[in-house]
Amino acid sequence: MFQVAVCGPARCSAVEEAAAREVGVLLARSGAVVLCGGYGGVMAGAAQGAAGAGGLVIGILSGDDRSGASPFLTAAVVTGMGQARNSVLVGSADAVIVVGGSWGTLSEVAMAMRRGVRPVVVLGGWRIADARGEAVPGLVVADSPAAAVRLALAGRG
Repeated sequence: MFQVAVCGPARCSAVEEAAAREVGVLLARSGAVVLCGGYGGVMAGAAQGAAGAGGLVIGILSGDDRSGASPFLTAAVVTGMGQARNSVLVGSADAVIVVGGSWGTLSEVAMAMRRGVRPVVVLGGWRIADARGEAVPGLVVADSPAAAVRLALAGRG
């Protein structure tokens, strides 16, 4: 199964949550497993969209139990690792889609890039350039949820 992590802030705009929901729907319709942090905001949007489209949604939780987890998860993995769970999340993914941005989201981008997860697709939020101001190879920018999913699934073999 092709697994795509959808990452983004727990506190986000309605536009970001709607984009994450659409990403979740499109991933589920493509047959991809949706991985997320399992809580609110972008994570809940992706989970709701994927679950509503009949997809499999796995939440990688930061806490010691399932309290506060999105009701749209198919299954939840309790890590008790706090933000370190971000490494488990992106390390389990074949591709990453980032919707919006927060410091936790930026850590997920960095970990995914460092681990060699490709592609890492950014939809809104963080824009990352190297010291010369050039785009970082492997980090691609999408202008819509459909483009983000298409780019993420391009890595499916």
